[in-house]
Amino acid sequence: MEILPTTLRDFAALRRIEHACFPKDAWPLLDLLAVLTFPDVIRLKAVVDGQMVGFIAGDLRRTEGLGWIATIGVLPEYRRQGIARALLLECERQMNTSRFRLCVRMENTEAIRLYEEEGYGRTDTWKKYYNDGGDALVMEKYNPAGDYV
Repeated sequence: MEILPTTLRDFAALRRIEHACFPKDAWPLLDLLAVLTFPDVIRLKAVVDGQMVGFIAGDLRRTEGLGWIATIGVLPEYRRQGIARALLLECERQMNTSRFRLCVRMENTEAIRLYEEEGYGRTDTWKKYYNDGGDALVMEKYNPAGDYV
């Protein structure tokens, strides 16, 4: 598995991953284009045998001293192989800040377990955050040393 920068050329593969990972909440086309082009966004893909199998986007909010994990997804058939963890850790390293935040569906226990294992704590619940009315758990990680480089 390789972790590489994502470009506009990965648009179709990213769209496929979004729909496979988030059938109720896949980002619309304009949001996908935005995440692939906006400045200060870390965009990484996991590639296995030449195929994009995972994606993460981290929005660096310098004025807040915060890195926001906007999305992370791995195709179902490639899960439980450490790909999401590798993407998360590399995104954090590249954002190189001391605080990270993300949202996750309350019922996504596997993702919540991964985030907790990587030092994220539960900070809030956003009611009816998702398109179908599902609640989001807000999680945050703080590393005052900022030793991600």
